[in-house]
Amino acid sequence: MNSRKVVYLFFTTLLIGSVSGALVGFIIDFSVYTSEGFLNLFWGIIWLLGISAAFSLISQMGFFAYLTVHRFGLGLFKTQNLWNRIQIVIIAFVVFDLIYFRYVAFASEGETIFHFTLMPVLLLLYGLFIAYIKAKETNAGAFIPTVFFIVVVTTIEWVPALTVNEPKWLWLYIAPLLTGNTWQVLTLHKLQREK
Repeated sequence: MNSRKVVYLFFTTLLIGSVSGALVGFIIDFSVYTSEGFLNLFWGIIWLLGISAAFSLISQMGFFAYLTVHRFGLGLFKTQNLWNRIQIVIIAFVVFDLIYFRYVAFASEGETIFHFTLMPVLLLLYGLFIAYIKAKETNAGAFIPTVFFIVVVTTIEWVPALTVNEPKWLWLYIAPLLTGNTWQVLTLHKLQREK
């Protein structure tokens, strides 16, 4: 990877994350942004692009942190097989924690634990889908690390919104994180292959 490819990955991730977050935020609060004229719409979109750009920067920091942790894990555990097993256990813990701890912290009367399973299960299914694409484009060894990155690293990046538990912020935050993380993980191997 040369500096040109790193700059390309940085700016494309920033753009994709910003636009996706702004789009989701605009859809969530459509009436707020369209109710008071053009200037309200204009500044609302600028604000959405800015906040989503900040979230996509968090996505990029998480990606490069994971690349470091992944190399460290491979070196520490000597074989990819053992490191993959450890990642599977961590994925299971994170999905469980996303369900159980949010239920304990935020469940109101009448809500069951099943109300808190939808987002974590969808995130896991999405991670499996992206990992399937990554493994198909590279090799089978990329499957578990990709699931780990999409599920675990995205969850760590998502923590500020998870602690607030406001549906608008959960969706506004996750959109640039997921699109940014997906773009990075599916683009890196293509950039590495380029001359």
